[in-house]
Amino acid sequence: MDKEQEEMQFVGCFGIFVESYRAIFAWRKIFTKITLSLILPLSFIYLVHMEVSNLFFRTIIYDEIELHRTRSGTARYEKLSDLISDEWAYFFLFKAAYFTLYFIFSLISSAAVVYTVACIHRSGTQLQRRHQRRSQGVEAADGYFLKHFHRHVSVQRLGRLVHFSRFDRRGKRFGFGLFVIFAAVYVVGFLYLTVIWHLASVVSVLEEAYGFNAMVKGKNLIKGNTLVAVVIFPVLGMAGGGVQFAFQRLVLQGNNSGMGARVVYAIICLFLHSMLSLFGLVIQTVIYFVCKSYHHENIDKSALSDHWMLTWESMLRCWKMCSVRAV
Repeated sequence: MDKEQEEMQFVGCFGIFVESYRAIFAWRKIFTKITLSLILPLSFIYLVHMEVSNLFFRTIIYDEIELHRTRSGTARYEKLSDLISDEWAYFFLFKAAYFTLYFIFSLISSAAVVYTVACIHRSGTQLQRRHQRRSQGVEAADGYFLKHFHRHVSVQRLGRLVHFSRFDRRGKRFGFGLFVIFAAVYVVGFLYLTVIWHLASVVSVLEEAYGFNAMVKGKNLIKGNTLVAVVIFPVLGMAGGGVQFAFQRLVLQGNNSGMGARVVYAIICLFLHSMLSLFGLVIQTVIYFVCKSYHHENIDKSALSDHWMLTWESMLRCWKMCSVRAV
């Protein structure tokens, strides 16, 4: 990323992709370390979660079919009913473990990539040696994620209206009109929240703004560059969806393929998912600097380093306190 801060405001969609690629390629050694230590395990957890969830669902559906075929009140019926209850309990325990691991690796990998790109933007000389730094602890992150979850639920409620509007009883024409309106609002709202979400995650790492304040800061920064971000993030989302679809069809549902072929497909999907995750994190950080330059907001690079040193020291104190309490 070799452009000056004042020139970043003129970078468009294609330029953001180019700058992100240049940053990754120029600093490929450090990004390789981050990918192998954080992003690759994150992608592995995600894909394994898909495989295990698929196995759980197939087993539960098969047992429920057998339950419906069994006469109620019999010993076999009671045994199948208890078995299904246990399977659902194991499934939710697995989900809880998955979300915990995914949450931890997602926070750390996001902070690592964002700060690395910020160091590259700063001078290109400061290396990311401690790539496992986080932004002001889990409490700030929890509030940030809860704020996003509340907005995500609101958008999902609108999505339900989109679904039910198709079945309006007063006429197909009126129902279709409602469906189009709600669908348009849903897509726009979802894309807008997604853009703010990605930008706020960078703000929470590089600035002293967390939770709702990070969302507000991201909303203000995106003004003037909304179209650029709305174009970029769906492209990344479609690419990630393509990898997920390929993994589902070639690995999860690839019964016609041999075990060796499915393993090869799984490795390819894991590699592509890791690369897309890294590329997406770098892109959202580049967009942050483009927005800062567009609004002529100066980036205090020395304050950025001091902010992260204080964060690192606070994290060390927190870890020492937790270790003492554990002992």
